[in-house]
Amino acid sequence: MKDSVFIYSPLFLNYKFSNKHPFNQLRVELTVDLLKKLKALEDDEIVEPRFATDEELELIHDAGYIRAVKQAGEGKLSEHEALNYGLGTEDTPIFQNMHQASSLIVGATLTAVDHVMMEKSKHALNLGGGLHHGFRGKASGFCIYNDSAVAIKYIIEKYGARVLYIDTDAHHGDGVQWSFYDEPNVCTLSIHETGRYLFPGTGTVHERGQGSGYGFAFNIPLDAFTEDESWLKVYKEAVTEVAEYFKPDVIVTQNGADAHYFDPLTHLHASINIYREIPKLAHEIAHSYCDGKWIAVGGGGYDIWRVVPRAWSLIWLEMKNLSCKAQGALPKEWLEKWQEKSPVELIPTWEDPDPLYQPIPRKKEIEEKNNHTLELALQFIRQQRVYKAKKNVNGQTF
Repeated sequence: MKDSVFIYSPLFLNYKFSNKHPFNQLRVELTVDLLKKLKALEDDEIVEPRFATDEELELIHDAGYIRAVKQAGEGKLSEHEALNYGLGTEDTPIFQNMHQASSLIVGATLTAVDHVMMEKSKHALNLGGGLHHGFRGKASGFCIYNDSAVAIKYIIEKYGARVLYIDTDAHHGDGVQWSFYDEPNVCTLSIHETGRYLFPGTGTVHERGQGSGYGFAFNIPLDAFTEDESWLKVYKEAVTEVAEYFKPDVIVTQNGADAHYFDPLTHLHASINIYREIPKLAHEIAHSYCDGKWIAVGGGGYDIWRVVPRAWSLIWLEMKNLSCKAQGALPKEWLEKWQEKSPVELIPTWEDPDPLYQPIPRKKEIEEKNNHTLELALQFIRQQRVYKAKKNVNGQTF
């Protein structure tokens, strides 16, 4: 069994809305090249993804929606029909062969799932995935098909496993949450910027699941301008408590890199330091509860030059126990290759500039607000654990 596999294809670049659209899969190529220049990613660790079948897509998406995506990518869908499916909008413009490009993203995450669940590897990483806003019958927020949701449903049906989904994108993982809102075998935890200022506007602490899925959805919305210390406190305490409560068979982590101060679409003030800690705890949780079973995907991240390659490389380095390589200067060859293409000055080190930004005057108020939100979530988790214990004592199924 391999320790880790890296799912990648140059065809990920075909998922492209336009030259000016903020979603740019070049960030995956940048990351791959950084890891190779670092001599941390070998060719035999890279696995070619497959395309998802229509049947697999239908685990989450309506057949009619899949047909519409195919027709849109062939120029055969009217503008009115397209808009009904969330296609042809400013967020998700129509592009040629969009079904093929999107189904490859899903297939890549399914490839990662099969490697882990069939015990070909302990961990698997698909940085092309993480498109967490896609809905059953509608595109949303740069996402056409929801690879994470399809993969989780696939895990449930094919492998009969309980899945903990941890989403650290700055945007709420709405598409995944709603897909499993009444599913007791999936626990979703999303730590994101409050929807008061940011798309999609959901993800309040009181969204907790429904029916048999009540008590298996957790959200911790953070105030705008949240910094590292507060972000990490929330992340570490929430992930630790939720994992102990749910005791998963496998974890799926969505690793959006858009909570960073440099990200142009969000208002959080995190640094590269949180991206060192995110995979570290995920790795520990996977080995503590899941015999190492960890599937990681990408997600948001719109400063593709200064932030995403460094942040995403740290996931692979953690999987490979090579975090020590992420110190000091970035490889000179990588900097020279990409600087001429970058519209901004690349950061030449793994560390951010110091200072990264001017001090936040509301720091204490923001931290207090985040602590209150965290405590609400933790209180609910603890109440659910007591409830679970009582039902087990009475011989009832939880």
